[in-house]
Amino acid sequence: MKEKYDPRTIETEWQAFWEKTDLFKVSEDPSREKYYLLEMFPYPSGKIHMGHVRNYTIGDVVARYKRMRGFNVLHPMGWDAFGMPAENAAIANNTHPAQWTYDNIDAMRTQLKRLGFSYDWDREIATCRPEYYRWEQWLFIKMYEKGMAYRKESFVNWCETCQTVLANEQVEAGMCWRCGKPVRQKKLRQWFFRITDYAEDLLAYCDRLEGWPEKVTTMQKNWIGRSTGAEIHFPVENRDEAITVFTTRQDTVFGAAFMCLAPEHPLVTTLSHGTQQEAAVADFIDRMALSDRSSRAVEEYEKEGVFTGGYCINPMNGRRMPVYTANFALMEYGTGAVMSVPAHDQRDFEFARKYHLEIVVVVQPPNEELDPTTMTEAYAGDGTMVNSGAFNGLHNREAMEAIAGRMEKKGVGKKTVNYRLRDWGISRQRYWGAPIPMVHCKDCGIVPAAEADLPILLPEDAELLEGGKSPLPSLEAFIQTTCPGCGRPARRETDTMDTFVESSWYFDRYCSPRRHDAMFDKEAVDYWMPVDQYIGGVEHAILHLLYSRYFTRVLNELGLIDCKEPFTRLLTQGMVCKETVACPAHGFLFPEEIQESGEDRLCRKCGDQVTVGRVEKMSKSKKNVIDPNVLLDRYGADTTRLFCLFAAPPERDLEWSEQGVEGGHRFLNRVWRLFNAWEEAVREVSPSDGKGLPSEVKGLYRKTHGTIKKVTNDIEERFHFNTAISAVMELVNGMNAVETNAAAPENASRETAAVMKLAMETTVKLLSPMVPHFAEELWRATGHEGSVLLTSWPDYDEAALKTDEILIVVQVNGKLRGRFTIDADADQSAVKQRALEDDQVWKFIDGKAIKKVIVVKNKLVNIVV
Repeated sequence: MKEKYDPRTIETEWQAFWEKTDLFKVSEDPSREKYYLLEMFPYPSGKIHMGHVRNYTIGDVVARYKRMRGFNVLHPMGWDAFGMPAENAAIANNTHPAQWTYDNIDAMRTQLKRLGFSYDWDREIATCRPEYYRWEQWLFIKMYEKGMAYRKESFVNWCETCQTVLANEQVEAGMCWRCGKPVRQKKLRQWFFRITDYAEDLLAYCDRLEGWPEKVTTMQKNWIGRSTGAEIHFPVENRDEAITVFTTRQDTVFGAAFMCLAPEHPLVTTLSHGTQQEAAVADFIDRMALSDRSSRAVEEYEKEGVFTGGYCINPMNGRRMPVYTANFALMEYGTGAVMSVPAHDQRDFEFARKYHLEIVVVVQPPNEELDPTTMTEAYAGDGTMVNSGAFNGLHNREAMEAIAGRMEKKGVGKKTVNYRLRDWGISRQRYWGAPIPMVHCKDCGIVPAAEADLPILLPEDAELLEGGKSPLPSLEAFIQTTCPGCGRPARRETDTMDTFVESSWYFDRYCSPRRHDAMFDKEAVDYWMPVDQYIGGVEHAILHLLYSRYFTRVLNELGLIDCKEPFTRLLTQGMVCKETVACPAHGFLFPEEIQESGEDRLCRKCGDQVTVGRVEKMSKSKKNVIDPNVLLDRYGADTTRLFCLFAAPPERDLEWSEQGVEGGHRFLNRVWRLFNAWEEAVREVSPSDGKGLPSEVKGLYRKTHGTIKKVTNDIEERFHFNTAISAVMELVNGMNAVETNAAAPENASRETAAVMKLAMETTVKLLSPMVPHFAEELWRATGHEGSVLLTSWPDYDEAALKTDEILIVVQVNGKLRGRFTIDADADQSAVKQRALEDDQVWKFIDGKAIKKVIVVKNKLVNIVV
């Protein structure tokens, strides 16, 4: 091996070897146990960032480790290439989304290969390719035929800047998750998937996802939001219709004093039409359309509303209730109508006090009598029913069941279950997405495109319109078609699918990505799925992960796959963080814009002293980013990987440290020098079997097996690569100690060289998943041909872990005066004799008479003088 560690040369050579030998190519093998390892695929932004590097390094370690454990490992990679992220970036860079996307895919593929990840690149997919989205369109048609997909008019979150609809989950504090501009409510006809049909099943299976972090399943449970209660119908005064509400507190229905409707509720404008309230209501609706209508934001608003001019009737007591439209009523929860009970709900109480509305107490707490005229807050606890007709005197929990039964008998309500989850709106008014395969015919209505016409191709030569608007509605060559039903001229649907549709089944396509006559090969999917280990950020806990679980159920119901859950285990890795640095004049600074001057840090642009801020997630906006290419050029892929693994456990945030990177690089150089020194001495010997070992290497032999056990357990049970690497570092220290304390390599005995070879080969194998290029080179240096990845993971010998020497402490009059090691099976007389032969101990006896010698077995000798 070369005297100096040269990562650039080594990594280039081994990456070429892996590619030439198809080392990572894999196929189904029923005789072997499979292991499907998958990291969430990236959207092609142009460059990978340190978050990518950490995520994919974690996955690569597991993939390589499992392969060495004998598993048939599937480890694919692809590109989440459609959607707003790519389109907005292309617009910002004045290029076409297609060109931008394909160029970025090429660039990022090169970067990923440079990091040495063990991907089967023959399985690479890009969701913007027709051969991929063709089957997404095919599935849409099947879902439409089964009633799983439908079209309806609804209020949607509309981003004017992005010119598209956003899912509720894509609105953050009233702003678009991508462009950061305000989102407003707009009424459009949209395509939806009936995810609510699976709400109960998705919720129930959350408790079966034992390999998922509890915080993720809790987030999904909360998003699905199951509530048990009652549906109640309040007749609208002078109209042949009713307002339906859902409530979990039907025991308080007799205290319902007014009704609140969401501003988007269709009855709001109907009730106000022709009344004195019409203008005020219209103004309120317009104002609400520009506000954040997410449940999180609404909770923080001051409660406000406007009387619609209409009334409804309480079906249980006949009370005439004014109908308001209020900012806290949401169409996305329940029915968009709130039965307001101000005595027993704080939000309703505040609203009633603000607008001088009636408050009626119907639940009295124990040992207290509430007076609505003096109440300062709502009472939401349990108690005794009052002002509730035949139910007076009952405990309110008992009354809930009785009132629900009475409503059912009267035909004005029923017990029911409600979910926070809403059907998934998948329509997007953007260009860069998979066209929805539907046709609008004047005679036949809306019908699916003929399967023979799939894929409905997105014209990649179309130019975006001003402001990023989709060209599809004005592109006659795309729009014009014939109806598959009657053959007459018709028009194509111009909406495209939400990008989360593509990412909801890509893991299935990886199983047989070159299958051209089907969505995937069922036998291949049945072999590989579900994914055994999925790795990605916790920010995807609701959107991507929930939609993927839903899609898997759809595919299962259609008989296309056998599993119901896509991911057996989930690891949500922490973020990569770094301190922010800002200049008073120039704002946030990139690391290369900062100059070190003694203990000071200065802005290179103006020379002023900078301010160091808190440690935050790396982001382009804060400029606290490190370009992985800089690390690769300076240190190489293996040092970069080592830092990502060693700096923190994968589930915790990783704080950037230049010293940490340097430390990893020094460690690899230290190992390199050690192997260089011992290369010739161990070349002709076999690894030690532990028999007939000289005393100076018994400890190293034991340490080697202990390290195998520690590293195996850390990877297998916890993915704690940091402690695994630390254990290998300790083993390397032990190997260096042999050279220091025993003999130089050229003078080492054959037994010593054999133990060193065992320790060296073990070190290579244990490090190979983490620093693969480095390990390949050292494997060759120890006299082996081929790849270390094709060898078996080392086993440890439990018997070898048992220490055959013990440490004995020597005391004189109870004070520590020495220590020595001795065979564990030595008898007490031998231990006593050894203690009395210790020159250091005799210094403290100092010629005094020994009164007695106390031996505590396997622990200490106390000499009393």
